Amino acid sequence: MSSSLNLDAQDVGTVRFSYGDQEIELPLIEGSEGERAIDISALRSRTGMITIDEGFVNTGSTRSSITFLDGEKGILRYRGYAIEDLAANCDFVEIAYLLINGELPNADQATEFRSGIRDHTMIHEDMRSFYNGFPRDAHPMAILSSVVGALSTFYQDSMQVDDPDQVEISIYRLLAKLPTIAAYSYKKSMGQPFMYPSNDLSYCENFLHMMFATPAEDHVVDPDFAEALNLLLIVHADHEQNCSTSTVRMVGSSNANLFASISAGIGALWGPLHGGANEACVNMLEQIAADGGNVKKYVDMAKDKNSNFRLMGFGHRVYKNFDPRAQIIRACCDKLLAKLKIDDPLFEVAQQLQEVALKDEYFVERKLYPNVDFYSGVIYRAMGIPVQMFTVLFAIGRLPGWIAHWKELHANPRNRINRPRQVYTGQTSRKTVPVEQR
Repeated sequence: MSSSLNLDAQDVGTVRFSYGDQEIELPLIEGSEGERAIDISALRSRTGMITIDEGFVNTGSTRSSITFLDGEKGILRYRGYAIEDLAANCDFVEIAYLLINGELPNADQATEFRSGIRDHTMIHEDMRSFYNGFPRDAHPMAILSSVVGALSTFYQDSMQVDDPDQVEISIYRLLAKLPTIAAYSYKKSMGQPFMYPSNDLSYCENFLHMMFATPAEDHVVDPDFAEALNLLLIVHADHEQNCSTSTVRMVGSSNANLFASISAGIGALWGPLHGGANEACVNMLEQIAADGGNVKKYVDMAKDKNSNFRLMGFGHRVYKNFDPRAQIIRACCDKLLAKLKIDDPLFEVAQQLQEVALKDEYFVERKLYPNVDFYSGVIYRAMGIPVQMFTVLFAIGRLPGWIAHWKELHANPRNRINRPRQVYTGQTSRKTVPVEQR
């Protein structure tokens, strides 16, 4: 696999601040899209002070050439390509190649990349026995994280982070095996036998086949389902320095192998404030449907600042205008619901909420548009994918982004083990008192 890396940011001046009788100058740098940052890497050595930024909401942890997003304008680009353009012209495997290698593949490169993935879709037979040790009701994300971490025990021939050939085969193994590991976790919960991968199918078709086929009855994958899954994986493939990606980079900064780093990212994604948001959205829709589908009641509760109720799936922490990913999959969502004609009150609630959010002055003024979690949850449910698997699908989609950031981290000559500082607020120095005097 080739690699593309551009970590340069232009020095565009300095920022001065004074503290006591000291006047400090710090470099001001600018990225290729005009984002500016104050480089504070020398602040502590020069002043003895650090900055504090709870949650890192104003702190840039790295320079990166993988993904650009502008939340105010609703822009998302992978390696310079608009997400709308990619979703219309590429499949998920091509997007994975783009994120990991920096350029879209030509025909020969795409063929070689697909072949490399197909060569590794099966997991070691001994790993199948792992699933016997998990309770039937184990959350699929717990299984996913555990089994991915265990890959390092089966593939000790590819653990060196500074060996390009070992990294390359680890990448192929992860891209190929994660759908298999995920589908097996679903089969475990259903008490059904595992289905081996079918390498004559596309990436998305293969996953859906492993999910829904049985040895007693084959499963013909609906092409609209495969198309919907392909779109969902594309829009989830990367999203800059989010919680799980930052986790992968932090773990990787210790020179932990790729399997261990991705396993940690899966754990971070599991949180309901991150990858679990689409699961929370469907739970909310079910709550409204169970209450007679009274959408107005819950919209009014959401508007009431004295109420603790929140409408899940609307607005976004980063996007202050619209979520471009949601616009892509909204049409797909409408198409599936129109085709399937499922008699499910949840879908009626979802459509009513969408209308409210797009027309109600309260939502329009605050730019609380339906986000990617709102539509993805509805699509997954329409496809028959259980709620507990939603975040697993998110992990499969985000895998190329995690890998790309892990690779970029190790290619960065400035890379150091991540080690945030803190401002200590605990007890000051005190003496230990013998136990009988406490």
